[in-house]
Amino acid sequence: MLLADFAPKDAERTPVLIGFDEFTRMFEDFSHTVWRLESRRRYRSDEETETYQRFLRGEEPGWDPDHPWCVARREQSALGKRFGRVRIVDNPPTPGQRYLFDNARHIGEAGEDIRNLWRSEAEALRLPDDDFWLFDSRVIARLRFDDDDVLTGVELITDPVEVARACQVRDAAWHHAVPHETFVERVPSEE
Repeated sequence: MLLADFAPKDAERTPVLIGFDEFTRMFEDFSHTVWRLESRRRYRSDEETETYQRFLRGEEPGWDPDHPWCVARREQSALGKRFGRVRIVDNPPTPGQRYLFDNARHIGEAGEDIRNLWRSEAEALRLPDDDFWLFDSRVIARLRFDDDDVLTGVELITDPVEVARACQVRDAAWHHAVPHETFVERVPSEE
């Protein structure tokens, strides 16, 4: 199910695509909250990093606490702004999802509240399959991926009906999701 499935069927709109630079600026310009629903089983961009390769080899990934993403999270959090996300996880988790478990410790320390929800529970809740960010409960940035799991674009959505539905999705996902540390303790090991 896609977030667009929640939109009124008679609503015809032309997608508004923004560039990656504009998308990056949204993380600097928001007022109070940024929240993400992360539903994909893998992300090609992760797989192309050295941290991912080290993780696959069973080594410490070598997260950089001074990475610009982390620095920005700490700075924004110090201003009272909040970051949260719910990751939808398969059972058993994919290698990419296990990598993100490790990454959650890293970005959690930078100020992001990460929670997880089993895919079966997300499906029972009828959560959408979209990956999206919700900024200040008023703007959706829907991430678009190709068949190879490469991020190809960002669609900006400001329609109040779609935004209200995204807020409902956020609230349902957040209510049922489990804090990262607790969730990971319940995940069976790969062995």
